[in-house]
Amino acid sequence: MALSRSQKAAQITELKDNMLNASSVIFTQYIGLTVADITKLRSALRKEGSAMQVAKKSLIQIAAKEAKAPEITDAMLPGAVACIFSMKEPTAGASVAFKFGKDHAQVKLIGGIFSGKVLSQTEANELAIIPSRQVLLGTFMSMCQSPLVSFASACSSPLTGFARLLSEIGKKKEGEK
Repeated sequence: MALSRSQKAAQITELKDNMLNASSVIFTQYIGLTVADITKLRSALRKEGSAMQVAKKSLIQIAAKEAKAPEITDAMLPGAVACIFSMKEPTAGASVAFKFGKDHAQVKLIGGIFSGKVLSQTEANELAIIPSRQVLLGTFMSMCQSPLVSFASACSSPLTGFARLLSEIGKKKEGEK
C-alpha cells in the first residue's frame, strides 16, 4: 500500500530524529524473516537500547540529508532495508543484528553510519564484533588487577608493581642528592 504525503513526511521526521539521537545507524537486510522472528529481533534490540525501523530507501536518504548525515547512495542500500538505531552503546544494535544473523541467514548487515562517516558492509560487521564499553572497561580493570609474570613475585598487580617501581626510583634519586 502506498504511503500518503503526510505519512511519508511523518516517517522522514521519525527517521531524522532517530538518526540525530542515535550513536550509530546500521542498515540491514531482513526479507524472508517471519513476523515472529522480526518480533524477536526487535525485542532483542530494545533490551540493548536499540530500535529497528523499516522504511523506503528514498525516505532514508531524505532523512539522512535532513539530519546532515553523510550521503547515502542507492548502491549502499540494495534490496529492502531496515535501519537499526543504537541509542546508547554504538555497537549494541550492530552486535544484536550480527548475532541474530548467525541463526537467521536473511539478516545481513550491509552498511551504516557511525561517527559521521558511512560504513561499508565490512566495517559494519567489524563494528558488530567490537565488545561493548562495559565489557572493555571490565577487561581493562581485570588486566590492571591481575599479576604479571614478568614482575617480581612481591608485586600483586601491574599497578602495584608500577607504584613500587616509581617509589624505588624516587628513593634512589633522593639518595643521589
